[in-house]
Amino acid sequence: MMRPINNASVPLILLGGTLCDERLWQPVLEQLDVSNARRFTLQADDSARAAAERLLAQLPPRFCLAGFSLGAIVALEMQAIAPERIAGLALISVNPLADKAENAAGRRQAVEHARAVGFAAFITQQLWPRYVARRRQNETPLRQQIIAMADACGHDVFCRQTEIAIGRRDRRADLSRLRVPILLLSGEEDPICTAEHHRAALLAAPAARWQELPCVGHFVPLEAARETANALHSWINEVLVCDSIR
Repeated sequence: MMRPINNASVPLILLGGTLCDERLWQPVLEQLDVSNARRFTLQADDSARAAAERLLAQLPPRFCLAGFSLGAIVALEMQAIAPERIAGLALISVNPLADKAENAAGRRQAVEHARAVGFAAFITQQLWPRYVARRRQNETPLRQQIIAMADACGHDVFCRQTEIAIGRRDRRADLSRLRVPILLLSGEEDPICTAEHHRAALLAAPAARWQELPCVGHFVPLEAARETANALHSWINEVLVCDSIR
């Protein structure tokens, strides 16, 4: 069992990914015994900048920040805008690069297709094979959980989140200047945010710790909740030590 962490002075902020709500983090938080954690769903804004500014306006002066997938993109934007407020940064299933212009049309078409056929069919037919590792492909409860989160978010949120992905900026130069504990966490079988993407983040921040989980796909917090909790536990402890002597 993990030792409880008193992080009252430096809350843990958790940002979900595309079509994810607070349930994404529940299996992790059940094992990560922290005193102060807040979960956020990215649903109101259509750019990383706007989402980052909205979050910064409502968060305390200093916090440790963890983002999954789209949440990692917004986390990168937040550290670019206000690095002095970030006590630690954890990027889970991240692509730190700007999106290619030629991807925009396909992304927007996917939004319209999901609206036409519904999230259950859209996720099952198009996203599921790329979402989880091979050994998890037949796990109906896991797939239904991801579909339930998508249904709760809705198509308008999906549209706005897609615009965040399309318009994201390459924030590696800003990341290279961040002098706090940085964790990179990825799944070995993730075809969306690949090892090359995490290697690019590591090259920008050589002091970061990168952990690649075997037999895990894109949905790291749901596929590997215990491993995610263990990694975050070590990282938060490092954040608290570093923040106490800064």
